[in-house]
Formats: sequence, structure tokens, C-alpha cells
Amino acid sequence: MTQHTRRHLLPLGAAIAIAPTLLTVAPRRAQAATRAEIDGEVTNALRTLRAQDNTRPLFAGAKSILIFPRILSGGFIVGGQYGEGALIAGERTIGYYNIAGASFGFTIGAQVAGLAMFFMTDAARAALDAASGWEIGTGPTVVAVDQGLQANITSTTLSEPVYAISFSQQGLMASLSINGSKITRINPE
Repeated sequence: MTQHTRRHLLPLGAAIAIAPTLLTVAPRRAQAATRAEIDGEVTNALRTLRAQDNTRPLFAGAKSILIFPRILSGGFIVGGQYGEGALIAGERTIGYYNIAGASFGFTIGAQVAGLAMFFMTDAARAALDAASGWEIGTGPTVVAVDQGLQANITSTTLSEPVYAISFSQQGLMASLSINGSKITRINPE
């Protein structure tokens, strides 16, 4: 087999290798989720997040929380992600949103993960409300909280307008990227 042929077969082999992961990690829905489905997944996600000791200061200080319980990310060279969730203030659902994004470059794999965005100020939440589609990276600063930073969060160290925590990752991608993602309000049935 020539070097030229091997180079063309490598992407095909990689795609075949990750195809079972795409099917087992996150089966696709034929249609958008209903309000009841989103509410059920958000309730389960809140339970998971509240069980983590290091999220208590975020819950205590947040004015509202945007939760995407299930974001499917995947790709081969060109990647994308999509998920649906709800904005919660106290115990009340304020609205429903989706998150979508695309990436280009060396991307390979598939992953399902949840994302919670804690809006610490009314002004940060107003930026979400004011935009017909809020692109992360524009408007208020969003700080992605990893495991190391979570250990140091206290109510006195919280100073940024929005904190984002990913949770419940499953699959074969290195991370959940939120930069370049767009959040848009939706009206599920």
C-alpha cells in the first residue's frame, strides 16, 4: 500500500472507530425536546450539582442558573455541539435555551456533558436577555471552573459575573469548549 493511500484511509478508519461511540454515548433525537423533557433533565442535573460540596457558594450567590443537562459534542476535523436547557431563578423556570457551536481544526471524538452557567449579577443575566442569541465570549466575562478552581471557591472569592461548570462528561473528547458557542432562547412544546 502506498503512503498516499494510507493517508486517505486514516480519516476513514478514525471515523469508523468513533462511529460506535457516537451511537452509544448520545443517541440523536428526531425532534427537539419538550418542556417536560427539559425540566426533568434539568431537575436531575440540579440534583447532581447540588451534591457537589464545591458548588454551594455558587448556588448561594447566583441570581439565576442556566443549565444544559446534555450537550452533545462531536466531530472529525470539523466539530459541533448542541444542547437544550433552562434558565432557573430560585425554583422557577424563566425560559428555555439551546446552545450550539462549531469548531474547526484537529477535532476528533464524541462526548456528552452537562453545563451549568451561574449568573452572579443581574447585569450579566440582562446581557443574556438582551441578545437574540448570546455568543459566549462577547458581553460579560464567563469563567470556566475546573476541578482545581472549584476547590478554592468560597463566597468571598466570587467576583466574576458568570461561572461555568461542566459535569457528567461521557465519551472520548478532551473537553467541552464553550467559547464561540451561541445561546439562543427557544420555545419548546
